[in-house]
Amino acid sequence: MMLGLLRTKLAYLILFLALGGVGAISCSTPSSQLGQPAENYLRCREVYEPHRGRLYDRHDALLVATQAHYTLSIPRVAALDSIAFNHLLGWPDGALQARVAATRLPASPLLLQTSTDSMGISTVDTLRPAGPRQQQWPIELLITRPEADSLRRHAREWPGLVVRRRRERTYLTNVAAPVLGYQPAAAQQFLYLAQRLARGRYYQLRNSGIEGYYNNLLAGHRGAYHPLTDGHGRVHGRWAADTVYRPGQDLHLSLDLPLQAFAERLLGERRGYIVALDPATGEILCCVSAPTYDPAVLTAPGRNAERRALLRDDENRPLLNRPAVLANPPGSVFKLVNAAVALQLGAIGANTSFPCDQSLINCVHPHPQARNLTMALKYSCNPYFYQVLQAVVEPRPDSAATAADTVAARHTHLTEWRRYVKSFGLDTLLGVDVAREQPGFLPTPAYYDKVRRTKNWTFKSIYSLSIGQGEINLTGLQTANVLACIANRGWYITPHFVRAIGTTGQPLPRFTQRHHTLVDSANLAALVPGMVAAMQHGGTAELASLADVGIVIAGKTGTVQNDEGDDHATFAGFAPAKTPEIVVAVYLENAGFGGLSAAPCAALLIEKYLHGHIAPQRRKWAYWLRCGDLASQGH
Repeated sequence: MMLGLLRTKLAYLILFLALGGVGAISCSTPSSQLGQPAENYLRCREVYEPHRGRLYDRHDALLVATQAHYTLSIPRVAALDSIAFNHLLGWPDGALQARVAATRLPASPLLLQTSTDSMGISTVDTLRPAGPRQQQWPIELLITRPEADSLRRHAREWPGLVVRRRRERTYLTNVAAPVLGYQPAAAQQFLYLAQRLARGRYYQLRNSGIEGYYNNLLAGHRGAYHPLTDGHGRVHGRWAADTVYRPGQDLHLSLDLPLQAFAERLLGERRGYIVALDPATGEILCCVSAPTYDPAVLTAPGRNAERRALLRDDENRPLLNRPAVLANPPGSVFKLVNAAVALQLGAIGANTSFPCDQSLINCVHPHPQARNLTMALKYSCNPYFYQVLQAVVEPRPDSAATAADTVAARHTHLTEWRRYVKSFGLDTLLGVDVAREQPGFLPTPAYYDKVRRTKNWTFKSIYSLSIGQGEINLTGLQTANVLACIANRGWYITPHFVRAIGTTGQPLPRFTQRHHTLVDSANLAALVPGMVAAMQHGGTAELASLADVGIVIAGKTGTVQNDEGDDHATFAGFAPAKTPEIVVAVYLENAGFGGLSAAPCAALLIEKYLHGHIAPQRRKWAYWLRCGDLASQGH
């Protein structure tokens, strides 16, 4: 009987090794089964734990993986010779005290007490709490493998210290923190702190990124099998229901790691975002939320102090995933959408001319008369686009409508405008594969009826929509998607971060489907000459031109008014203008005019992506733009 049992276990051990999982096998004898003597059958249970999938960038560079980590558990002891301990591990003086303080902040501060010998020479440093409230023990410190080996060799000299080896999620890059996110099970300390410190902001701060969004695919599925075997290892059915083993899937992201790192350096400590994507596929090439942080901070042991600092930084709010969560007025970038809708509805033509009537709205910079749409986009003439949207919303001048009919017509026209604008993926969730995405906002006639407390509102009370301000709000991902619609002449694929799951080479099915706008391709193509002209001499973004290296950009600048400080700078564009390969949207808080800061940032990113390097004459831009704009450098 014992020989048969050993054969059975050996057979299933071989099966376990063949499957390549991490599991356990156990067998027991049932009281009775299938009408046979109990001693003839064994209840076996085989459990296979899958390894978590890895994350790669678009060039197959490994970003996140599960690797072996070593931790040191320090129990509550009466005294610890920190000088000898630091010397053993090759740490500088005071390193142990600093790491303990960073790991778990005490209720009462820890004091370093030093013992001296009869000669007055310091011999032993001791960590003790300063007050009656005690530090919580044990304390877990992350150590390296050589440090773990050293402690194991000297285990007798340090009783009570425990070294453990376990497999933990490891970040092999220090960029793209909001995109990569964290494994929910590994971020419990951060989530606990967020819930205690952030309170009302807790929901916004829970951005688990790709790790959380694709957690089921990455984690795989634990397999448990329950064969009923005889003493010879033969299977006689199942004694319990099985669960099928599924390995964790690797994810190949669309992120371009060098481009992501360059964009993060470009923004530095500014507040804002950069989103770049491939318009033909919807693959997101880089997505920067600034200021950013090291992705390992939220899960690595020993970094509670850094987690608290991130949670308490209310001014910069580094934990917010700005491109997905924060919806802001898009500024003059939105003039592109209004122009396209006006062309589609026949309210204007490509050669329509409007005077630069400053009595309607201020135009922030002098420019020649905009005799057509191309010139209006080149100079970003505010009065021109005021009259463009007015031609869409207001009843036609030749209509003989009554006052009541005029109100009804205005409501109908705004509803029609909103329907066309929404087809660009606005005022709705795009469905990007990231948590907490926000839908933005487009006002409705009913909204204005409620806010204005009357149905008799006129265009003068909603004119801010014409320049992308007022009640309208877009996220960074939506802004980039609008430019993808223009680049593709009327369609887009939902932006996404994962381009291939496992060995399939395909993303989720919904990220391969085209969505079409309600604006014809000809009317979207009519915008491009003005967008190209904006990058040329006299245009609002002429400083960001890449004509000297043969790259023609089509773009639009924006300056978003801010009543609480300096204006915000925006830019969105694509390149090359004829056959777009990259779309870039930039939003810089309190950076002023978009043509002096946001547009040059986008130009550097485009040049880096298309050529792989920055031309010598522009290399200084990256340093200037981290804290100022090109005008401040005499350009």
